[in-house]
Amino acid sequence: MNKIKNVLTKPGVSGFLASLSSIVIGIIFGYFLLLVFNRSASSAGFVTLITAGVSSTGRFAKLLYVASPLMMTGLSVGFAFKAGLFNIGATGQYLIGTFCALLGAIVFKLPWWACMLMAMAGGAVWGAFPGIFKAFFNVNEVITSIMFNWIALFSVNVLVSNIPQILSSYYGNPVKNRTPMLDKVNPSAIIPKAGLNELLGSQYVNASIFIALICAVIVYIVLNKTVFGYELKACGYNRNASVYAGINAKRNIVLSMVIAGALAGIAGSFYYLAGISQFFIEKLLPATGFNGIPVALLASSHPLGVIFSALFIAYIQVGGDALQPNYVKETIDIIISVIIYLAAFSLLMRSLITRAASIRKNGGNTESAALPEAAPPEPPAPPGEPEPPEIDEGKEAENDGGIR
Repeated sequence: MNKIKNVLTKPGVSGFLASLSSIVIGIIFGYFLLLVFNRSASSAGFVTLITAGVSSTGRFAKLLYVASPLMMTGLSVGFAFKAGLFNIGATGQYLIGTFCALLGAIVFKLPWWACMLMAMAGGAVWGAFPGIFKAFFNVNEVITSIMFNWIALFSVNVLVSNIPQILSSYYGNPVKNRTPMLDKVNPSAIIPKAGLNELLGSQYVNASIFIALICAVIVYIVLNKTVFGYELKACGYNRNASVYAGINAKRNIVLSMVIAGALAGIAGSFYYLAGISQFFIEKLLPATGFNGIPVALLASSHPLGVIFSALFIAYIQVGGDALQPNYVKETIDIIISVIIYLAAFSLLMRSLITRAASIRKNGGNTESAALPEAAPPEPPAPPGEPEPPEIDEGKEAENDGGIR
């Protein structure tokens, strides 16, 4: 039992259990929600919700298609979290990355890897603005990120509307507010399928899932195995202390937001360079950027944990699509929202799990679990060794002529 309690007190284990408890509570709430909306179909709907992602190869392929950009936006938000920043602007960076990727693919007729690099550069530039305002002007990155989300949305809408070559109407399609299918204008811009389409029998899946996994491993190495990553995390823990230790906090803040923006920009290229979806001109921010926040929270911002949390969120989304027509699409949005809300309390749950395990480890003594052990008393002087004489400060000053 002591070994189990020792394991539960480890930060990684307690964080995993906190995220797992958030997921379980959210799914249970989802079942009651299905009961309220359609009692007769609730049992079958719940089974569909938790099994649809693996019920067929086609749905599994769609799961991977949805999970790839989610991993990248989760890495974007989690990377900024490690530096003590809240990158709520991943949506704007995702949009700019989308525009840059489609510009390279449709207008400049570039191959997919060049379009992906353009998306990464666009997201990095857009992420630099909140970082610069935070580092040099101490403007809260949440405010600037939200503002730049909307600036990105309307800037992209204006640019797409005024570049005829990027619209489907330029190629004879009567619909004017969307981009054309990539296979019609530039098949080389579509991310290679890597044989997964034949294996799973679906056009949704492509090599982007492997690129996302590689990016997660690279981010993990950067954060945990390099001096740069150590400096980033030091700034996140305590910016003033890191400055005192000689770390250039301003540079690290800007670089962390640049890297976070680059990751979100790549997510935009993943979604649209798959050749499945068309970009629409609309006045709503895409949900993929915001969904990176619960992905990062569920993973406690751990890059490798982001892989599994992104797969879970994508799994629930695919299951929600399979619930139709018995349930409206907004039902699954509510379930995901509850899981997101509970994920925000994962830190509180982790502290409760750690504290409960510590109390059991100390035999129910809450004081010993909460307070550190007292330092042992100093050993007495060896026998026969005289104690040092007390110094009379007044007499010492008199012997020194009153000079102190």
